[in-house]
Amino acid sequence: MSKRVVHLILTTKYRRNIFDGMMIQQIDTGSVSSAAEKREIEMLEMDGKADHVHVLIAYPPKLSIRVLVNNLKSISSRRVRILNTHLRKASNSEVLWSRSCFACSAGGATIETLKVYVASQKTPY
Repeated sequence: MSKRVVHLILTTKYRRNIFDGMMIQQIDTGSVSSAAEKREIEMLEMDGKADHVHVLIAYPPKLSIRVLVNNLKSISSRRVRILNTHLRKASNSEVLWSRSCFACSAGGATIETLKVYVASQKTPY
């Protein structure tokens, strides 16, 4: 079964600038990897800035994007908050992510083109 590719952009609640390079790495290595094993997804590329992250994911067609995003947000939020206790003070809320997200299929562009774009969204830290 061939996988579909989606480009996701997840933003922080109220677009607060709370991420640094370490937190984005924590999201990448721990959260997405954990979700990937459970849901048969493949992380192709991930990076971000202080108020959002770009994620390029290959996923099986049986999995809805809504379920995929909800899993990524919940797992990453839990992990980042455990590892960065100062976030509660910085965000004034228990919520890390905005309720919305951007999801775009990667139909016309090559995977390499999308990987280059996502990788160019590096955190300036």
